[in-house]
Amino acid sequence: MSTIIRMFAITILLGITTLTILDTGRAMAASKAEIDSKVDAALPKLIENNTSARLLAKEAKAILVFPSIIKGGFIWGGQIGEGALRIQGKTVGYYNTVAASYGLQAGLQKFGYALFFMTDSALAYLDKSGGWEVGVGPSIVIVDAGVAKALTTTTARKEIYAFFFDQKGLMAGLGLQGTKITRINPD
Repeated sequence: MSTIIRMFAITILLGITTLTILDTGRAMAASKAEIDSKVDAALPKLIENNTSARLLAKEAKAILVFPSIIKGGFIWGGQIGEGALRIQGKTVGYYNTVAASYGLQAGLQKFGYALFFMTDSALAYLDKSGGWEVGVGPSIVIVDAGVAKALTTTTARKEIYAFFFDQKGLMAGLGLQGTKITRINPD
């Protein structure tokens, strides 16, 4: 019984620590220039190194890039990051991404992701929703090695394609996750 209580206490402590770290990250939000600088470095690298991203970039209405997401947790977890929406290479808005999760998980990871908006209606939904919960609204496809092999301009018929890149660290586990993307106004 003592072991169960100890594990429960550790889980609660780690959950509180994770939430504190995420809240501190919000207080230390990046400036527009910092976000743009990170996006300027990440997006060309993604497009250069990924044939499918290069193909979709030519057809996309807009690309929302989150170059640096921090994800961590033990049982309780979360992730947070900031990014920029680019239309024809120009930033038209800034966004944050936040997710919380609970389940079998442990670790700390840093990564980036980009969302390629292929339709005007998917792009309009981003701001119309007042904070887009991924999985609700436009259809989204996560492009992994299997999807990438079959992706062409003819087969690319979904509204949004997601690419993950620059994964560092170790985060393992399964859990219920919800990601919310919200427009922000950094300095």
